[in-house]
Amino acid sequence: MAKGRPAGLRLETAERRQSEFQQTCLDDLLSSDHRARQVWEYVEGLDLSLLYGRVQTTVSSSGRPAIDPAILVSLWLYATLEGVGSARLLDRLCQSDAAYLWLLGGVTVNYHTLADLRTEAGPLLDELLSSSMAGMIASGAVRIETLAVDGMRLQAAANRGTFRRSERLAKLEKAALEVVQRLRAEVDEDPAAAQRRTTARRLAVAEDRARRLDKARQAQAEIERQREEQRQKQRRKEKRKDHKEARTSTVDPQARIMKMADGSFRPAYNVQFKTAAEGAHIVGISVTDCGSDHGQLGPALDEIKQRYGVRPKRVLADGGYTSKDGIEKLHAQDIALFSPLPKSKGDPAAPKRGDKAGTIAWRQRMASEEGMDLYRRRFATERPHAHMRNHGLRQVLVRGREKVKAVVLWHVHAFNFLQFKRLNLA
Repeated sequence: MAKGRPAGLRLETAERRQSEFQQTCLDDLLSSDHRARQVWEYVEGLDLSLLYGRVQTTVSSSGRPAIDPAILVSLWLYATLEGVGSARLLDRLCQSDAAYLWLLGGVTVNYHTLADLRTEAGPLLDELLSSSMAGMIASGAVRIETLAVDGMRLQAAANRGTFRRSERLAKLEKAALEVVQRLRAEVDEDPAAAQRRTTARRLAVAEDRARRLDKARQAQAEIERQREEQRQKQRRKEKRKDHKEARTSTVDPQARIMKMADGSFRPAYNVQFKTAAEGAHIVGISVTDCGSDHGQLGPALDEIKQRYGVRPKRVLADGGYTSKDGIEKLHAQDIALFSPLPKSKGDPAAPKRGDKAGTIAWRQRMASEEGMDLYRRRFATERPHAHMRNHGLRQVLVRGREKVKAVVLWHVHAFNFLQFKRLNLA
């Protein structure tokens, strides 16, 4: 009872312990223009044959029916739009939030099913990106004559304390294999079932650690191989005095320590976005372990060619992508590169020693006002990055490039969905 209530008043007060029956309809919970309805309509138009092909329950089989993949896809797409990136949080919302209850339509899910689909749907999402954007490009709704390429560092699940050098990795791997052998012997010899199950669980954990250490050792060897190739390419006969042995993470061997936007160095992945300058639609995406954008223009154009069978006429990129060899390769394909000129004394448009036709044309192009105006259009294509950052894509909690790419693809489809709605295409 609230303070100040005098005696003798007749009021309707809250009674929260009274049992009652309520008749409700899920379709009445949301307005006709609610975003959840739009997401469901959009998902119904997608080709989910890859997910339906995994369903093993049929009308002639026994057991519990599988959850419709369209429901799971719509849940994650809507959750991504709302900034929800945790399977456990999504599970809780599916029990109380009206929008998620409407999408479920009486179907029950758990966080494990949601988490599995989020990372396993990567190949489907990648295929849907190609098929959906190919139709838009063919109809002229999306134009990729001018393509912007930009990278975004995405913090990995590992931390710097998990990175080890080769000698330490070898010791850890040897110790892990010894534990695996000892536990396997205990599983085979111990007659007690309960104790055997406990040992089997410990064995599974030890085997997983041994596998991760083996992958870390292989990744460390790959880094050293790449460094040696770079040294040979630069014609250095000896290693630099400040050379340090490569280190890899025992938690996420594919993550690399990179310089982040705030100037710090943390384990991360380099996500490369290919965005149409007109409309800011994302048309391509890849995840690399390279801490630099240098040399990424060639793979970016190859990806667009593989997805849509065409190449752009103009490419917008920042200074980290440019090299004389790369500029000449683009020039040979009749692709004009718009990237800022490096700071130098004298006239930046003047040819330098060793410049070829492509580099000379690039200098003259970027020294003109028209060239700079076109290059400035690249800044508009960074809007998808801001949208993803604002919707929770700052650090991934999954490990490995394929799973990281799957998580990023959910954000890519969520952003493109908003772009399609803006153009009344979805």
